[in-house]
Amino acid sequence: MVNESTVSSVQIKVEKRKVVRVLLFVVGSISLFFGIIGIFLPLLPTTPFLLLTAACYIRSSERMYYWLLNNRWFGEYIKNYQAGRGIPLKTKIFAISIMWVSILFSIIFVAREIIIMQIALLIIATVVSIHLIRLPTFKKQKQSV
Repeated sequence: MVNESTVSSVQIKVEKRKVVRVLLFVVGSISLFFGIIGIFLPLLPTTPFLLLTAACYIRSSERMYYWLLNNRWFGEYIKNYQAGRGIPLKTKIFAISIMWVSILFSIIFVAREIIIMQIALLIIATVVSIHLIRLPTFKKQKQSV
């Protein structure tokens, strides 16, 4: 015999998963929108947004994830990263710059009296910067005629 509280608990978990999947799908779609803009607007990096989109879609919609990987405009960015070919230099520079501006803004204006948070933010920014710098830099191959 199944206990009613067990059934209720399972239903709650299923509902939470559905909510998480919907939220991930929405975040992935918003990120895809910014990635698309980044293709045309040199100030906005494309690769980080598409990687975020892929991470969200793989957890929310397998169909959208495969569509993204096989898309003729977006797939290349993600496949280059996954294959270890890296990310473009301008993307690295932009991502590191925006991250440091955001972190310094947070330290100065948001966490100005919380020393432990300031230290944590600096450590996070440093580790992420090192990670991005150590990633291979992708260079497009020039096609010969």
